[in-house]
Amino acid sequence: MVAPVKGSLLVLERQARVYKHTWRSSIISTFLSPILLLLAMGVGLGSLVDERGGPAGLPYLTWLAPGLLAAAAMQTAAGDSAYPMMAAIKWIKSYDAALASPIQVHHLIGGHVGWILIRLVTVSVVFGAVMTAFGATTPVEALLAIGPAVLTGFAFAGPVTAYTANLKKETGLASLFRFGIVPLFLFSGTFFPISQLPGWMEPLAFLTPLWHGVELTRWAALGLEPTVSPVVHIVVLLAVGSGFAVVATRILERRLIS
Repeated sequence: MVAPVKGSLLVLERQARVYKHTWRSSIISTFLSPILLLLAMGVGLGSLVDERGGPAGLPYLTWLAPGLLAAAAMQTAAGDSAYPMMAAIKWIKSYDAALASPIQVHHLIGGHVGWILIRLVTVSVVFGAVMTAFGATTPVEALLAIGPAVLTGFAFAGPVTAYTANLKKETGLASLFRFGIVPLFLFSGTFFPISQLPGWMEPLAFLTPLWHGVELTRWAALGLEPTVSPVVHIVVLLAVGSGFAVVATRILERRLIS
């Protein structure tokens, strides 16, 4: 029997060793995405928005940047919990190989989520540096935004892991991004206040983890007053991430252990 923490660390180490050989494939998305997003939306679109006054009385680039950081964390967590997870379960069956050792399913989920947290910190630090380089935030503001962004990603790691663990066909992953992640990216307050949504959509936005993450990240970085208490945002994000991690463990146990 392997202790839970030790087993999860072993799985995390395996993830890090694999990444040592594949990190080049993530360089473009890690560095280029924040540059293009801030350039196109913050600088390009922002110049038009600022002519009429930016949200909360701030330049649009400044208001937008923390929201984009939270959204980037969501996309990173969802991406790392989708196809890599499916590969480990179905294609290369590395989870089956691990379970032939003393490693157990809860170690697999613990190591998987732990590795995603490391990835989230890395991506958030890079994004924060780009935000500062663009003049959207100060270095201190960018640093304060990292924690909430990582927490936002954590809130998506659990649900997407559980969803992937239950999938039999990988086509469901494309549907997840097309009908789940992309709409959340567009309509959870990243690019404009959700008060500008149609009346029936605004309550739906309140239920999304990304809205909580965007609000919390803007509060931490810019001091903007959130709609609800920051404690509520933190509790919601922690509850979603940890609760679905437990669900993912149960699903994977049923799938891999007969």
